[in-house]
Amino acid sequence: MNTPVVPVDLRERPREGRGSPIARAALLAYLLLIIYASWFPFTGWRDSGLPLLTFLNLVKPRYWTGFDVTVNIVGYIPFGILLVLSVYPRIRGVWAVLLAAFVGIVVTGAMESVQNFLPSRVPSNLDFLTNAGGCLLGALLGAWWARSLLDHSRLFQLRRRWFASHASQGLVLVALWPLAQLYPQSYLFGHGQVLPIISGWLSSWFDSEIDLVSMLRPDAAMTVEQYWLSETIITACGMTGAVLTLMCLVRRSAPRFLIMLSFLGTALLFKTLSSSLLFRPDNAFVWVTPGAEGGFLIGLIMLAGLVFAPQVAQRRLAVVTLVLSLIVVNTVPVNPYFVATLQGWVQGKFLNFNGAAQFMSLLWPFFALWFLVLPSHKLNRHEPRAGVPDGAP
Repeated sequence: MNTPVVPVDLRERPREGRGSPIARAALLAYLLLIIYASWFPFTGWRDSGLPLLTFLNLVKPRYWTGFDVTVNIVGYIPFGILLVLSVYPRIRGVWAVLLAAFVGIVVTGAMESVQNFLPSRVPSNLDFLTNAGGCLLGALLGAWWARSLLDHSRLFQLRRRWFASHASQGLVLVALWPLAQLYPQSYLFGHGQVLPIISGWLSSWFDSEIDLVSMLRPDAAMTVEQYWLSETIITACGMTGAVLTLMCLVRRSAPRFLIMLSFLGTALLFKTLSSSLLFRPDNAFVWVTPGAEGGFLIGLIMLAGLVFAPQVAQRRLAVVTLVLSLIVVNTVPVNPYFVATLQGWVQGKFLNFNGAAQFMSLLWPFFALWFLVLPSHKLNRHEPRAGVPDGAP
């Protein structure tokens, strides 16, 4: 009697000799954040006439603070760690550290050079040294932790039990959603509000006032009830789309409801901390509005059943809700109450941080939609069902 052949997903082979897809995806995402934060706010480009590498000198900067030095070092430590983890195990030890240090020098040198063309940024030899030093420190930590993180980590074992084999890149994407809450937004979970940004760019280029939102909505004036309804739709659709994107990566046997609550709880925690730190402590819950409360409740009711729906349905509903959220958030005028609150926000020392946070807030829905239409996000057809051993029919 012939023994039935059970299809094997090659992506589930042991890790030995293979790199970490999560580390590589996280490295790419972090590099994009560094680029956006270093060149934020992307306005006023001009040729200063100075050599690109003029910051490479021995002159001590006139203005600098311990805060700036600390932020520059800490900001590049994850970059160095991810560089080492991305090339492990093909390159490891001293060679991985040297490679990461070289890449760190090239990247920070490029960031400082381009800042010559931005009037709001000042290239600095101190920034160059501290960024490169932070990358080197991260590389040393990455070389020290690589084996324990990638070969013997409990977190890695948990990832294999709860998430599909293809989920590495997707997990990096959904991990950015709670972080996207750090940037102040007009509406709770109202990511992707790009039309006001594009309007500002067009107005600057053509030297005339261009408001794309007003063009799409000639009757831009809205009542309080309309603002309330809009925020309800944005909140419900934004959170539903994000959670369903995560659920597309989760195995059938995983505690889906617990994962959903942890995901939403982390996002709300980041939102609260951001509101408290960027404004004032008494504004920690400024995002709690009637529209946000209603949208969050509706979203929870929807997700209570959808987290257990088939993966194909989750993917399609994630696309629909994200698109609907983008349409509403880009056609509704900015909440005047939010504008009044924003006037008390002084970016100051957090300019780089806020640039990275804005990058995530603006582009996360578009990256999520791109990911959802790719075939690689689909669950393995041969994945064992909950309670059914491998090889069972």
